[in-house]
Amino acid sequence: MSIIQRKLFSGSFPLLNIVRRLELLPSASVALSTKAEPLPSSGTGAGTSQQASRTTNPTPGSSSGTERKSIVPPDYRFVYREFLPDPKLEWRNPIREKLERLDMLDRRSNIDIPEFYVGSVLAVTSSDVHAVGKTSRFVGICIVKEKCGLRARFILRNVVDNQGMEVSYDMYDPTLLKVEVLRLEKRLDDHLIYLRDALDEYSTFDLNMEPEILPEGAPVPVNDVKVTLKPRPWYARWERHELQGVANIDEHTNEKKQRKAKRVATPWERYDLMKEYRKTIPEEEQKEIFAEVHSQLHQLEMTRKKMKRKRTFVKPTKLA
Repeated sequence: MSIIQRKLFSGSFPLLNIVRRLELLPSASVALSTKAEPLPSSGTGAGTSQQASRTTNPTPGSSSGTERKSIVPPDYRFVYREFLPDPKLEWRNPIREKLERLDMLDRRSNIDIPEFYVGSVLAVTSSDVHAVGKTSRFVGICIVKEKCGLRARFILRNVVDNQGMEVSYDMYDPTLLKVEVLRLEKRLDDHLIYLRDALDEYSTFDLNMEPEILPEGAPVPVNDVKVTLKPRPWYARWERHELQGVANIDEHTNEKKQRKAKRVATPWERYDLMKEYRKTIPEEEQKEIFAEVHSQLHQLEMTRKKMKRKRTFVKPTKLA
């Protein structure tokens, strides 16, 4: 038995000195490989425990990133869909899209743009140099909500004095002073342009209409009313569109027009996955975009809820 082996088993060497000497003497380390293997692990237990803690504990950045993505509500892609870029690749520009999102958040911090959908009744107040008091207010039903970014717009329709009127607004136009939702609801179709050919009763709303307040946390109601169209001529060939909110298309469509509609119909496109993929933004990219703007949007939502509670609060009368 060598001198190193004797002192090793007698315990005269400190634990750290043993490890260092074994590293300096390769022959001795080879000779004592069967007994010296567990010793370095016990001697460097603190270091290995630190390394284990480093590997087991996730990094703060990654955990916060995953938590931030999970906090984003899934309905943001419907409520704030103008924050999503255009899916056409030839129109994509990441720098421009990011700058537009910053401008949109700045604009939302100056004016309250509430949640609304196609079919909701809105009241929009805008500045007008030719109007009395330099402001004008228009009430109507939203028939179109389209485009993205700073180019997002919506169209309101109303029948005033037996005359159909439509006003197109840019959602982030600086001339907009106030946007009120008088009736929050959805419709069965993505657009309501066919109201131009429907009876006037479906597009008539009182200019002094009072807002209908939904309970907090209630789902957005879906209005399943089906309108009645006037006889031809129409704004478009509505028999070639798969409309769910129209009741009497077949009454004003003869057999010849029905045959043409079937000839140009493309029912197989609903099963075209690649076409659907090109028309939408991937879910991973949506999460990244909404995780970027979620904190400011959430703060604006909380402010809107506080203002809503103040409007719904009725001060009790003092008892005599």
